Amino acid sequence: MDDDSFYCLHSELCKTLANPKRQMILDRLRDGEVSVGEIASQTDIPQATLSQHLSILRSRGVVRTRRAGSSIYYAIANPKIITAFDLITDVLRESLGEQARTAGTDESEKAKTA
Repeated sequence: MDDDSFYCLHSELCKTLANPKRQMILDRLRDGEVSVGEIASQTDIPQATLSQHLSILRSRGVVRTRRAGSSIYYAIANPKIITAFDLITDVLRESLGEQARTAGTDESEKAKTA
């Protein structure tokens, strides 16, 4: 696979994970397999919308399914997805913290000059 093809696939995976509803779904699946009904009740995502998002996640290989009777259970296909999710979360929290500290410093400087 050439670099262009690889980066296109990489970009598609990033786009898949960039949706807030899909992030909520991934967060619910972090501790293991969960039924569609449980995901719906835990996220308040309407069933039709949830099915669309789960279908996208499944088609991109982010989640896997298991059927038990009439229930379908979803799980993270590769635990590194959660690792990546958590790393991005940490970067965002650190960035927001830095922005808050910077804003506080800016306010202190304004107060000194006023």
